[in-house]
Amino acid sequence: MNLREWSKTSADYGRKLLNSGLEGARSGREEFLHGKPLAPFLNESARHALAPAIIGACIGVLGSDPGDGHEAGGKAFAYALLGGAIGFGAGVVWESRHLTESAASAALKNIGKVRDEHWLERHPIDYA
Repeated sequence: MNLREWSKTSADYGRKLLNSGLEGARSGREEFLHGKPLAPFLNESARHALAPAIIGACIGVLGSDPGDGHEAGGKAFAYALLGGAIGFGAGVVWESRHLTESAASAALKNIGKVRDEHWLERHPIDYA
């Protein structure tokens, strides 16, 4: 097998792996949501993530060193914004963890099937 054939088969295999993973993630998402749309789930997750965002903003303000000078308010605002963003992101990740787990599990299952098929193509088993 020359380099061109090898790269073509490797690209095809990679494409097949990617497509099977994406299809698995879609099926895992649909299984978790039971046919409901994704947007209401994300809206609810974002609404529940507001409390961690507020806590993060408060921690950011407390963590800012007011120091001396006229920049203390701007610095406190920047730290509050950063803390709020981190808190909001962590809250959304936490609230959507079950959806993520379902999608990742289904994706890995599909990828495993493709890997097994690929291995059997390259290492045929002769039972005779």
